[in-house]
Amino acid sequence: MSLETTYDADNIFAKIIRGEIPSVKLYENDKTLAFMDVFPQSEGHCLVIHKSATATNLFDINTDDLAALIAAVQKVASAVRDGLKPDGLRIIQFNGAPAGQTVYHLHFHIMPVYEGEALGRHGSGEPADPAALENIAAKIRAAL
Repeated sequence: MSLETTYDADNIFAKIIRGEIPSVKLYENDKTLAFMDVFPQSEGHCLVIHKSATATNLFDINTDDLAALIAAVQKVASAVRDGLKPDGLRIIQFNGAPAGQTVYHLHFHIMPVYEGEALGRHGSGEPADPAALENIAAKIRAAL
């Protein structure tokens, strides 16, 4: 898919917002939602999305919605830092399939980095155990 993709209201993140697919939620307000990535590349890898914007990528969202989204990214990233104590953090956002985007609902990845531990591949491998994700999420939520 290119940068000119039409928004699909049945994408997995839209289904999570509507409650049709379960997720391990970290943070939610009237505009944004943060939840654990089910294919984590590191312990604590999570995602932040806008709940009402139908943007497929960074170029499709209005600045007010983007401001709300980035504020949530900062809040959750701070909680990941404080709750999990990683050595570093990556905040990543992909635009278009050639760039690595696999879900066409604008989202930011917050990925803790731990020295000496390799990151997993993006969107590959087996899904994480929901109970293990919940244990990690509890540490992040406690730091919010």
